Amino acid sequence: MVVRMRHTRAHTANRRSHHALKVANLVACKNCNAMKTAHRVCDACGYYRGKKVLQIKAKKAAVTKA
Repeated sequence: MVVRMRHTRAHTANRRSHHALKVANLVACKNCNAMKTAHRVCDACGYYRGKKVLQIKAKKAAVTKA
């Protein structure tokens, strides 16, 4: 039979201290100045490192009923 020791709350909290999520690092796009995630293609204009990588379609205007 194996003896199982209960960990204290402090021991558990110390182990979980590295589990917190980090805030995403946002940078301004050099082409359109929109905020984007670093090292990713810009969602607004489709540029990455000065080159057109994605063809972005124009967004449709939202229609509101009065």
